[in-house]
Amino acid sequence: MKEKLSIIVPVFNEEKTIRKVLESLLKVKMPVEKEIVVVNDGSTDNSLKIIQEIAGKNNSVKVFSKENGGKGSAVKLGIEKASGTVLIFQDADLEYNPKEIPEIIRPVLNGKAKVVFGSRFKGKIIGKIMWSHQLGNNLLSLATSILFFKKISDMETGYKAFRKEILQGIKLNSKSFDMEPEITAKILKRGIKILEVPISYKARTFAEGKKITLKDGIVALKTLIKYRFFD
Repeated sequence: MKEKLSIIVPVFNEEKTIRKVLESLLKVKMPVEKEIVVVNDGSTDNSLKIIQEIAGKNNSVKVFSKENGGKGSAVKLGIEKASGTVLIFQDADLEYNPKEIPEIIRPVLNGKAKVVFGSRFKGKIIGKIMWSHQLGNNLLSLATSILFFKKISDMETGYKAFRKEILQGIKLNSKSFDMEPEITAKILKRGIKILEVPISYKARTFAEGKKITLKDGIVALKTLIKYRFFD
């Protein structure tokens, strides 16, 4: 079967960055054919207009819109619409660099892994990450490692790549940012190995559009525990 990469981009009110993200994704030379699956999660700014403009000029950009339901619900729709054999998630902000995608998916394409996470804490953080987010990420990754007996340095990373059949076999229930721990928990619980590769990360503040809060961290921990013991 011919390999194809589907880059799933959930978008909610990212008019300041979405153009640059999509243009960067289009420019990056991938080792296989690619499609960019953009899911507009009920944006109320000019995000959809910008996305449609770019999609009108590039056949590889597929656009889907839905009512606002959270990142998890947008990613779930993206998975359903993706036609690739390999999938990766791409946030619509500028925290993650699309130029690093080829290295993230390489182990999947060459058969060394079925799941690859890009680890910010094994790579380089550009700017100053908020101490609360640093602590929260470290604690959640530690909790993941303890609960599932597998060392994970960056559970909350936005760069997660998979063989499509891995995700097709997992029912996703989370609608918001708790999607990240749910996917991680269900993969590890099935005994599937997660390979981590170093990536760079450009930290954002709340003023710059950062959306994750302490509440999301608490929900993430509860989600890990839920799917470890009760699913």
